[in-house]
Amino acid sequence: MHGEYKVPGGKLVIADVEQVDGKLADVRISGDFFLEPAEALDDILAALNGLPADLSPAETTAAITAGLRPGTQLVGFTAADITTAVRRALGLSKTWRDFDWQIIDGAPESPAMHLALDEVLAREVAAGRRAPTLRFWQWDRPAIIIGNFQSLSNEVDLEAAQSHGIQTVRRVTGGGAMFVEPGSAITYSLYAPESLVADMDFAASYAFLDMWVIKALNELGVDAVYKPLNDIASSKGKIGGAAQKRFAGGVVLHHATMSYDVDVNKMFQVLRIGREKLSDKGITSAQKRVDPVRSQTGLPRDEVITRMKATFTDLNGGSTGAITADERRAAEALASSKFEDPQWLRHVP
Repeated sequence: MHGEYKVPGGKLVIADVEQVDGKLADVRISGDFFLEPAEALDDILAALNGLPADLSPAETTAAITAGLRPGTQLVGFTAADITTAVRRALGLSKTWRDFDWQIIDGAPESPAMHLALDEVLAREVAAGRRAPTLRFWQWDRPAIIIGNFQSLSNEVDLEAAQSHGIQTVRRVTGGGAMFVEPGSAITYSLYAPESLVADMDFAASYAFLDMWVIKALNELGVDAVYKPLNDIASSKGKIGGAAQKRFAGGVVLHHATMSYDVDVNKMFQVLRIGREKLSDKGITSAQKRVDPVRSQTGLPRDEVITRMKATFTDLNGGSTGAITADERRAAEALASSKFEDPQWLRHVP
């Protein structure tokens, strides 16, 4: 049985294993990683051979770690990454290709409707009524979207936002505030079975779920890298940020917004962003616009999205999908009852 795992930002780990009487046998671990001393590979194999095949990921990782001689250095991978490759070989850990992905790129929606669709579609995937889905958002108006745990008064100048005709909403995920205008951002959501990231800790799942985006941007000529915990960055400044929520029933909502062409002067007026935080993101007050995707590709926003969808499909498969009438009705009701409700917006005043 054969399993492979490409570590986000790291190396490829390959596991070839047999299973005899419920235990691992004839285990072989290979890849383009670095390991010092080389003899430590024998330690890894000795730790794995004879282990019960149904051990939990944490137990398998602990066994590998305990078997390593003192001073061993794993470069470009970890013991947990070996576990993932082994579990993929055993069919216990899922890959992107184990699912039939749908890709939705619909019409512009209101901010509240987008947030409601995120919750509805995630729950539909959890219930098994919808296939795992990648959805691209189209904005119908300017908006500020704050994180679930952010203080509204600390983050947003509501008077300035109102004067610019900018609507403010609160999402269900954590993270920081986003400022978007139609045509200025590329926003997408993944509604993924939790089994896709079951062997990873929370931080590792961020890098894993955005790895296809980094590849797509690199292929477009964008100097894009993953920056823990949840940023997509470049030498010319922050490109985007991601956020997650795990829903009951075993589904992960992972969504991200990337700057295509953002008016930073307006962003300064409506968001109460400290200079220290901005400097950490590679943005200065002298910049009038942040456009790492547009400036580095020279492509229209729609073409960038088309190329992103092509990269996702090449890597993971996928077919064109759509929001159903029932999903839309449920989202409209949720947008009205929750995401347009001032009490939800102000639950952290």
